[in-house]
Amino acid sequence: MVKVLITGSNGQVGSCLVKQLQTCPNIEMLAADRNDLDVTSQSDVIKTVNTFKPDIIINAAAHTAVDKAETEIELSYAINRDGPLYLAQAAESINAVLLHISTDYVFSGDKEGLYSEIDPVSPQGVYGQSKLAGEEAVIDTCSRHIILRTAWVFGEEGNNFVKTMLRLAKQRDSLGIVADQFGGPTYAGDIATALIKIAKTIFDSKNTFNNYGVYHFSGMPHVSWYDFAQVIFDKAVGQNVLMRSPNIKRIKTEEYPTPAKRPVNSRLDMKKITTVFDIPASDWQSALNNLSDYA
Repeated sequence: MVKVLITGSNGQVGSCLVKQLQTCPNIEMLAADRNDLDVTSQSDVIKTVNTFKPDIIINAAAHTAVDKAETEIELSYAINRDGPLYLAQAAESINAVLLHISTDYVFSGDKEGLYSEIDPVSPQGVYGQSKLAGEEAVIDTCSRHIILRTAWVFGEEGNNFVKTMLRLAKQRDSLGIVADQFGGPTYAGDIATALIKIAKTIFDSKNTFNNYGVYHFSGMPHVSWYDFAQVIFDKAVGQNVLMRSPNIKRIKTEEYPTPAKRPVNSRLDMKKITTVFDIPASDWQSALNNLSDYA
């Protein structure tokens, strides 16, 4: 029996983890949302971990409101840096494995080509800076860790681009969508599947696994937000989720100003995770085949 603690269990990825782990044999799971476990409280984390004694902790708790983070600085660092630190300390104290979700926002976003795990980090806003601080805390504190950087996450739960596009399409006849930012949309369910496969690989290795560290996981093919929206609307009309597609026009980043700077390039290199864990890229287009679940 493998004991798994999931934090942020009601979020986009956390809810998918709970759903998938419920069908896995020989798993004892403790799913904790913010009401069950405040990751920003060191004493709460210590108490929960020492009581449950998990073999693996999957940290899906995060402050992901990128624009709000610019003003909610203290909260961002409490959740994105201190939470991972406390979980890493607790994991190390009982020799548990910590799987921690991070983001493409740790990069500047101005590189040509794909970002690999060894590329220099240079976050441009509070969200990315706080997430990088969380990465560093995990790396410095927990010897058995996997940091999974991902991008453009969407799923049936929470707020995301897919849900926003479906909502706006019902309210407006035309939309301007940013066409000069590029990345790989990533289905939350595929992130959960990847994390579970990583955990299984580690535990099947009978303590011989030694490829801990940072990995990238996101969707393919890489597209712009405009391209992503086009696929969402085409599929939504085909599935009768929308009666018609709005007219969409390509706009530049400067035409849609936001409090936080967005990376122009969020394309992540998947070679490492495919080589080590045999995990393919997220098939984000297939994840849009049941859009009634998002509406």
